Amino acid sequence: MAMDNSDSTFENGETFVENYRKNVAKLTAAHAYDPALEHDACGVGMVVAVDGKPRRRVVEAGIEALKVLYHRGAVDADGKTGDGAGIHLEVPQDFFREHVSRTGHEVDDKEILCVGMVFLPKSDLNAQETCRTIVESEILNADYYIYGWRQVPVDISIIGEKANATRPEIEQIMISSRRGLTGDELERDLYLVRRRIEKRVTEEHVRDFYICSLSSRSVIYKGMFLAEQLTAFFPDLLDSRFKSSFVIYHQRYSTNTFPTWWLAQPFRALAHNGEINTLLGNVNWMTAHECRMEHPSFGDTIEELKPIIQPGSSDSAAIDAAFELLCRAGRSAPMTRCLLVPESIGQNAVMPEDHRDLFAYCNAVIEPWDGPAAICATDGRWVLAHMDRNGLRPMRYTLTNDGILVVGSETGMVRIPNAEVIEKGRIGPGQMVAVDLKKGAFFHDKEIKDDLASRHPYGKWMKNATHLDSIIASSKPPKPTYTKEELVRRQGTYSLTMEDLELILHPMIVDAKEPVGSMGDDGPLAVLSENYRGLHHFFRQNF
Repeated sequence: MAMDNSDSTFENGETFVENYRKNVAKLTAAHAYDPALEHDACGVGMVVAVDGKPRRRVVEAGIEALKVLYHRGAVDADGKTGDGAGIHLEVPQDFFREHVSRTGHEVDDKEILCVGMVFLPKSDLNAQETCRTIVESEILNADYYIYGWRQVPVDISIIGEKANATRPEIEQIMISSRRGLTGDELERDLYLVRRRIEKRVTEEHVRDFYICSLSSRSVIYKGMFLAEQLTAFFPDLLDSRFKSSFVIYHQRYSTNTFPTWWLAQPFRALAHNGEINTLLGNVNWMTAHECRMEHPSFGDTIEELKPIIQPGSSDSAAIDAAFELLCRAGRSAPMTRCLLVPESIGQNAVMPEDHRDLFAYCNAVIEPWDGPAAICATDGRWVLAHMDRNGLRPMRYTLTNDGILVVGSETGMVRIPNAEVIEKGRIGPGQMVAVDLKKGAFFHDKEIKDDLASRHPYGKWMKNATHLDSIIASSKPPKPTYTKEELVRRQGTYSLTMEDLELILHPMIVDAKEPVGSMGDDGPLAVLSENYRGLHHFFRQNF
């Protein structure tokens, strides 16, 4: 299988990208590569106005913090192409109302302007027009008024050749609901509209189309550039009318992936640093749950949401899709976090009983997404930062005397005089901090969990649960017994060697645990070995 790695591929961005796609197709066809198994490590954080009031300072602090995270992102040899960076903030209504007025329309003061940030195919004009037609038709079918499209101003001179070669056409569509929808109901309806658009575009086999956000509350600016290039590439963000009560920012570092524009973060609900080790199982379980998925708010339209997780999604994109679904179904962001990434119960003797009942319920409702992860997320009302149960991705926070909360992968990302700091600390394993923008209040981990645990009688519910282990234990078949000759024959059937018996089976029998060794394995991979190998040698454990 010949791979094209000539020097010329690095001299021209478009040539490089085209050769990359050809090589990926070869590897995929040979079952040597699977994009679904990609991971990355990044820098993530958020800045929040605790009182819930939009401030320009919040946006500026978020941009400052993101630029400081340059060391957590990779830089291509051209010095300009990055793995991806972005920012998630509230829709500046005044800014977009002015642009609507330029199209000859006027937005009533009582109307809520909704904005969609859309990536369109850049070079294929026919595919570009197909996407616009689909977007407009689905928006009109959902009884929205379209004010028009806006080409987002960008400065392509500051990004690298490879980033520019894969750069989509970036446009915004400005709409409002004719039905007077507001709040969570409006966000839920826009979620449905976006999913319909995505499914239709997929059916048309159009590549390089992606909706970063479609919301009345927030908009996402992101791309395949360096963190320090964000405001130069998107001059919109320098406008003083861009005010927000929160900013979630992210700098991506692809550990074994080829960066793309759509995989830059933040995603629609969260920004994530880490890996979801249980991804394959989580995706399979979400698919299994789809057949019995129902909710009164969605009704018959729930079929339009499937599949919840798009094929080929990264681990971050997959958990974002699950997080967004639960939030749109009425779960708050803190409760959604507890459901998807619950705290470890185990032998935790210091965990309050009502917290234990809460997480037992969460474990019973949905399978945990486990792995080292630091997450910043929002549902429009709540903005939170969370640490995985093992505490393997650091998160620190600082609260100022004028009500600004800064959370990030490290401390010192925003310059804050010590005299203004009233509280700072780290988020521990399985812990979170959050701001309720509606109430204008900051909450610590225990306060959040106390509130969630008090909302329902989780302990009573769990006492009524049926544990399958007890049913299975009562119906176990008798243990088989073998003669020495039968046992030797069976061991040979399964290709067990004396080494397997002495180094693997014997410790398992004596110590009742997995054998642990420190010797290197210099044997060839089973697929390349000239000697006969057992079937299980061709596999590696996946979660």
